[in-house]
Amino acid sequence: MKFYGYFRSSSSYRCRIAFNLKGLDYDFVSVHLKQGAQKSPAFAALNPQRLLPALVTDDGAELIQSLAILEWLDETHPEPAILPGDPLERARVRAFAQVIACEIHPLQNLRVLKYLADEFGADADATTRWLTRWLTEGLEACEALLAKRAIATPFCFGDAPGLADICLVPQVFSAQRFGVDISHLERIMDINARCEALAAFAQAHPARQPDFEP
Repeated sequence: MKFYGYFRSSSSYRCRIAFNLKGLDYDFVSVHLKQGAQKSPAFAALNPQRLLPALVTDDGAELIQSLAILEWLDETHPEPAILPGDPLERARVRAFAQVIACEIHPLQNLRVLKYLADEFGADADATTRWLTRWLTEGLEACEALLAKRAIATPFCFGDAPGLADICLVPQVFSAQRFGVDISHLERIMDINARCEALAAFAQAHPARQPDFEP
């Protein structure tokens, strides 16, 4: 497999965690977002959205969108599973993951922040207020979803990390990177710490990637 990502990309971070949990090797291709490498004709041919991540399977199939890649990984490499077998619980896990991947993460995306600055003149203070509003509100919804669980499990929805945890940890990293205080979200912070203690999560951290830049 050939995996196209970037050390600071939250969606790439999700995939790295899943690769590690499942013990899968891949060839890594760094796509430098800040230098605009995602806009190159070669990458656009792979992913017309010009976004990360992208994956080329051993058979040459091209996949985009982190949640689609994660579910493909789970279907083709089912152990350990990152989605539960029960349909209702699986829907709950997917919903939690989508709160992050579809509602929170897009609002912190580099292209969105650049558009706010270029088109609306958002300075650093305005950008911080934007990020604080949307990241806090979104993660507070995640905290509320965790509070609604019938049983308070060690990880988001079980005794082992799954899709929800894979999405949560990179989003917590982003909140901390942007200086958004989420220390009041006790369930999230507890689960995040438990995940970060696992090798699969620790090795996926942006600071441990070959293309890391301080």
